[in-house]
Amino acid sequence: MGEMRLKKLRWKSRRGMKELDVLFEAFFDRYQDDLRAGGWPQLEELLEMEDDVLFDWISGRNLPSHTALLTLIDALVHGK
Repeated sequence: MGEMRLKKLRWKSRRGMKELDVLFEAFFDRYQDDLRAGGWPQLEELLEMEDDVLFDWISGRNLPSHTALLTLIDALVHGK
């Protein structure tokens, strides 16, 4: 199940903006074991967002109110 989840999330993370693709690829490389084990459940919610919303979030122009999404964005941008 873990490998299937990872593949599904990777597929959903393919975006229309190169900047987002680069961040997601680094995130998947860094956290692939956690993702296989069911970690980062908020990633599914994040991947439902439009590219322009995601870009605003990662650039800090606008931020989500949900704490778990903020933690995920921090991990995407800063590798934490």
